[in-house]
Amino acid sequence: MALVDTKTLLSFAEENNMAIGAFNVSNMEMVLGAIKAAEEMKSPIILQIAEARLKHTPLELFGPMMLEAAKKSVVNIAIHLDHGLTLETIERALNMGFTSVMFDGSHLAFEENILMTKKVVEMAKPFNATVEAELGVVGGSEDDSEDIIMNVTNPELVSEFLCMTGVNSLAVAIGNAHGKYAATPTLRLDILEEIRLKNYISLVLHGGSGITPEDFRKSIDRGIRKINIATASFEAYTQGSFAYLNSVRNPEFFGLSSASIQSVCENIKRHIHIFNNKGEL
Repeated sequence: MALVDTKTLLSFAEENNMAIGAFNVSNMEMVLGAIKAAEEMKSPIILQIAEARLKHTPLELFGPMMLEAAKKSVVNIAIHLDHGLTLETIERALNMGFTSVMFDGSHLAFEENILMTKKVVEMAKPFNATVEAELGVVGGSEDDSEDIIMNVTNPELVSEFLCMTGVNSLAVAIGNAHGKYAATPTLRLDILEEIRLKNYISLVLHGGSGITPEDFRKSIDRGIRKINIATASFEAYTQGSFAYLNSVRNPEFFGLSSASIQSVCENIKRHIHIFNNKGEL
């Protein structure tokens, strides 16, 4: 048990009709909370950070922390670069030892998305790293800097994209969006099912924060094998910190740190339980 290849976790998810939780983290407390949750649930997870957040959390400092935490864990953990936007950042993550990278070419024309994704696949081969891509456009944005309009994945293009790129997993847009939902999203499970029936590939659901447990499980039954959670964990961290500060007369640093770790841990445990696709909701 320790740092493992992301392919291993995706295969495990496929064999057990479940999804691996991929949890965005941005500081040490979030890493510790995620590891604690995974170990208490005895479940593998993916730790990830999006390129858009590296301005707050430098990759050169934070990447080694994520990798070391995974190596020392008693459960299997993979380390992923989420929403890689540039070849330079993807190369840095691969050289650092990340077990998977995502190239987000969803903003590009179909042909250019294929071209750039193929380059990333070739870059990742010497590292035996998993490559995730996106087809269609998941709405919102990773750092809340803009409200990107959703563009649902066209099932007719998926087979060609997979054949031309050779990626290991594919993020799909089926009504999901990054950030906070204004209302409960309506997922196009029909599109997800059509994609799954025609293509044997690990599918990824972005924008997980705010989707109902029932829709998570319906998505898993239709081939979703990795689910990204970011906003819910950031909110749990913030709310846990506020709750601690408001509950003690003389708040102190280590008490605040412990409270934020535990808040992240509890949030991630709830999601792991759902993603395991068994037991009571």
